[in-house]
Amino acid sequence: MKAAVLKRFGSSLAIEDVAEPALGTGEIIIDVAASRVLPYSNEVFSGERQYLLDLPVVPGPGAIGRVHAAGPDATHLAPGDWVYCDPTVRSRDNVLAPDITLQGLSARGDGGMRLQRYFRDGAWAERMRVPTENALPIGPIEAREAPAWCAMGTCLVPYGGWVAANLRPGESALVSGATGNFGSAAVAVALAMGAAWVVAPGRNEAMLADLVRRFGTRVLPVKLTGDETQDRQRMLAAAPGPIDCVMDIMPPQVGTATVRAALMTVRQNGRVVLMGGVGMLGGGGLDLPYPWIMRNCITIHGVWMYPREAIPRMIALVRAGLLDLSQFLVTEFPLARANEAVAHAAANGGPFRMTVLKPA
Repeated sequence: MKAAVLKRFGSSLAIEDVAEPALGTGEIIIDVAASRVLPYSNEVFSGERQYLLDLPVVPGPGAIGRVHAAGPDATHLAPGDWVYCDPTVRSRDNVLAPDITLQGLSARGDGGMRLQRYFRDGAWAERMRVPTENALPIGPIEAREAPAWCAMGTCLVPYGGWVAANLRPGESALVSGATGNFGSAAVAVALAMGAAWVVAPGRNEAMLADLVRRFGTRVLPVKLTGDETQDRQRMLAAAPGPIDCVMDIMPPQVGTATVRAALMTVRQNGRVVLMGGVGMLGGGGLDLPYPWIMRNCITIHGVWMYPREAIPRMIALVRAGLLDLSQFLVTEFPLARANEAVAHAAANGGPFRMTVLKPA
């Protein structure tokens, strides 16, 4: 079968024939219809992000596809079923603290690398192998709809944060990083979950205006100035009431003062979720005041990715029409043009834009 292969960091992807994946117990073979190309894929493949990734590897975190073959422990999935392939692969022998790898993208720690060496190859191939529990049925769709369903991968990340924060219908939220790729999805997901309104701070006024255009007056934009105290006051002034939940999903290059300004808008007994990359490139700590956290009974929850049960819940949001995946502008590339797709994704990232590979 044909696949895109990363043989060494800093090299282009090789489009070549590779062996078909072999089916084992506890596994599913998927005919891949479409897979996202992350905007920072070029930084992963160049080695700039220093992700743990054992080479050579077929990249591609997550996919929409159809079941080709299922192992003997699959009692509901059948060949031909449309599924979302979750790239978050967890070890099965430690329920409380499983090792994790993101199939086709990166691993976390030594245990994650052991997982990756087995479930190493991602979705940028005609077929891929995934653990049985990582193939989630989405119901019947037309093949032309598969690229749009890839937006599940973008929306699931912030959804995992809102689930951790226990965001409830009628509550209010603030998204720190609202004008980014995942941040704009966080706004859409919060509204789909029934948030009364979402404060959306950012520096890009055009993108803030676009959020209001898409979702109406439930989005409350705030232009950031870079002054921590002033920005916090502007966010609080924009909110018509107390802010129940704050999510930070800022990228690594953002300073901690910007994050702190947003987090400290949350109300007494409020909840804060940290999902961004701040601090990964070095620099000072977040430095949240101990008395503020303690006296206001603030809950701070670090979240990486999402629980598996979030996936069928999100599928239900999409099926019910509460989360509209057609908001995403999709640019499609065939597998043979995978390197062009990576370059396109890097140059055309941002809110509600998605680059997709179609291996089939």
